[in-house]
Amino acid sequence: MQKFLGHLIWLVLLPAACSAGDRQDLKFVNLSHGQIDSLLTVTAARNMTITERMHFYSDLFLGMPYDLVCSGDGVDALYESKPLVNFHETNCMVYCEHVLALSISDSWDNFFNNLQQIRYKDGIIGMRTRNHYTMADWLPENSWLLENATALVAGRMTRQVTRTISHKKFFAGKGITDMRYVLPDRVITIDYVPKANLMDIAPNLKDGDIGALIFDNKDDIFSAHMFMFYLRDGVLATRESSSSKMTTFETPYPEWAGKISSSKRYIGISLMRVRDDLNKPGKIILPWEIAGLKSK
Repeated sequence: MQKFLGHLIWLVLLPAACSAGDRQDLKFVNLSHGQIDSLLTVTAARNMTITERMHFYSDLFLGMPYDLVCSGDGVDALYESKPLVNFHETNCMVYCEHVLALSISDSWDNFFNNLQQIRYKDGIIGMRTRNHYTMADWLPENSWLLENATALVAGRMTRQVTRTISHKKFFAGKGITDMRYVLPDRVITIDYVPKANLMDIAPNLKDGDIGALIFDNKDDIFSAHMFMFYLRDGVLATRESSSSKMTTFETPYPEWAGKISSSKRYIGISLMRVRDDLNKPGKIILPWEIAGLKSK
């Protein structure tokens, strides 16, 4: 009965908050797990696409404080014992992971398990199985949900860069000496959009596209920052959680692109997009369905 009443409350509150444009009461920092469970159930019934739900949920994080180490492998983890889920602080990757997991789920339990599938190889929680590197781990392991959209968006403007990714070096930097089951060094080539072409690709970006900033003058890492693009009243904007402002915020795309274009730290961006065959109205992905999606 309590669950049913909770759903009725959200059925009344959610449309009103959305139409008024005032979602402060729905900000995740103000919600209990039970309320988030009800919000997921009600939102899943609204016949929205995955990227439409990404737009909705990403908005509810705006204003959330930034914390680089906001999430870890759980309280019983050997190395990083931060919580597996954190709706009080976030960082750039956790922001994208939480939004994706929320947007394919219809309950708290399914969100929690989908989140682990997105964050870890085959959903197996641990330091060695976490998808640490955006372009080398995170995107390939989530190809069941996302496609590499860089060349699709940039066409002939697309360029490539090759670097060596070393998990052993990464873990050694964290003071870890046990290298069993650690991936070997890998030479990887990725597509990117040169920063000089960021305004050129704006018409090709879609609601819910995820981006990664690609470093310049690095030979062992591609990216250390993620963000998402959304249309608000027809105007493209970038949403991100960043230490630059220590919060989660939205920036008009031209302003954001101008800042990146003038930075000497980056050569451009890479892009990811929810697969078209999954991005259908009302589509929900259950955790036990993911193995089948990966096998396709």
